[in-house]
Amino acid sequence: MDKRIALLNIEHFQQRLAEEKDEVKPNTLLDLLAKEEEKLRKAEGADKGKSGHNNR
Repeated sequence: MDKRIALLNIEHFQQRLAEEKDEVKPNTLLDLLAKEEEKLRKAEGADKGKSGHNNR
């Protein structure tokens, strides 16, 4: 997963949450935000694994 896309999506969902007036949509936005944050964590973990460094 491209980290840039995940970061842009996170920024977008955070902005939408700040502006949202509807009582139902924030739950959906929070769900989407959490999924993007998880994708970002996985992408960052994959990058660390590719570095070839071993912490042993």
